[in-house]
Amino acid sequence: MRIAIVGAGAAAVGVLDALAVSGAEAGEVTVFEPSPHLWRGRPYGPDLDSVLVNAPPAIMSIRHADFGHYASWLGPERAEAHLDDLLGQPLVPRALYGEYLVDTAEAALAELRERGWRTRVVAARVVAAARSGRGCRLRTEDGHEHAADQVMVCVGGGTPTDHYGLGGAPGFVGDPYPLADTLDRVPGGAGVAVIGSGLTAVDAVVSLAARGHDGRIALVSRSGMLPHVWQRPLGYRPRRLTAERVEAGAVTLDGLAALLRAELDDAGEDFAHFTRELLAAGTEQPVERLRRQLAAVGDPSIGRRVLQESAHTIGPYAWRLLPEPDRERLRRHFRLATSVASPMVPVNAAILLRLFDSGQLTVVSSARKIEAGFLVRADGGDLKADVVVNAVNPPPQSVPHAAEPLVTSLLADGLATMHPSGGLVPADPRLHVVGDLAGGGPFITSGIPGVAARAAGALRTALSSGS
Repeated sequence: MRIAIVGAGAAAVGVLDALAVSGAEAGEVTVFEPSPHLWRGRPYGPDLDSVLVNAPPAIMSIRHADFGHYASWLGPERAEAHLDDLLGQPLVPRALYGEYLVDTAEAALAELRERGWRTRVVAARVVAAARSGRGCRLRTEDGHEHAADQVMVCVGGGTPTDHYGLGGAPGFVGDPYPLADTLDRVPGGAGVAVIGSGLTAVDAVVSLAARGHDGRIALVSRSGMLPHVWQRPLGYRPRRLTAERVEAGAVTLDGLAALLRAELDDAGEDFAHFTRELLAAGTEQPVERLRRQLAAVGDPSIGRRVLQESAHTIGPYAWRLLPEPDRERLRRHFRLATSVASPMVPVNAAILLRLFDSGQLTVVSSARKIEAGFLVRADGGDLKADVVVNAVNPPPQSVPHAAEPLVTSLLADGLATMHPSGGLVPADPRLHVVGDLAGGGPFITSGIPGVAARAAGALRTALSSGS
């Protein structure tokens, strides 16, 4: 079998690792990626040490269902060197996590070659694909064509949207990563408006602080809602809200809520109190909520921990089974769901709280407009900024700009269709989509557990289709 993997980020690493441990009969695997930073993708390339992995090791394994794979690679020495005392877990710079992805991919390729597989990495972007006999033919931007029996599209997610039309304005940073490059152009005393208040915005603020920035910083967003703060892992495994329970019956939002209620009941916790606490995020002052959550990092309550784990492990599967009215109910809580499912690490929360308390950092909510020359118009008053950093997360299931020609060709040939809610859906057993571009997935950005699960599942389907 000839397998083509288009893209070489975390999703591609998940596919290669799954292939290496599958024991599949030897064939050929070709990876297409123009970037010199193989296997890292956009999030895990070289960057500042202040840009941290935003999750504990147990949910950062790129090997599906092996929760200790990443922790084993990290080892005790590196884990100790990067220990977050508040979380009680190692939190490494994202560039170091990128090394884990690199080592995992290279180990997988070495294992495949040892078993007789032919492996190649082609340093070119795939711009077109079409059916050819029983397989597919891929064309790269240099005009060369490549044959494959199964195609795995692993091109990553989109890029931040320029909501205020500031592209090209002096002092506007349209895409903050890598922060090592973009923040190097920000004067130390400049007034900085960071658009957004999610994890990317947190990265930008924390990295400005790490570089000794002494100018004013404002988080500018419509909601003003900050990410929740990770709590210290307890090693608790859900007993009610499990994949087996979800698979056993018709999936509805009320049914999932009942399983979570039962989980909390077993632990002696009040479900109504838990839901009131979650919904209060929309009205509570963000700084006071941050202060309270930082103080509760060691709180033994399981509610938020179970919900966060389930969002990444069960969520992608359950979402596909939910009735559309239930999906719409969840979409109405998009900002809250994102805040809960993608929390910030305590060390970053402590830095933000220090900046808030000093008056250097503020939150500007209900932002209506940002004018060229950088005057922020908000319901609470106007704000002047010298630099604007666009830290809005790309929409889930959006097409990366560089992958647009490939996606256009897949649609034209009938190999794929666009999902009504965004993303690409295979329309032919020769094509598989892994990562945030996969259509029909949840409205929150995929975490590593979801990417690893999708990679393993797509690989199993590809092997069975080609057998």
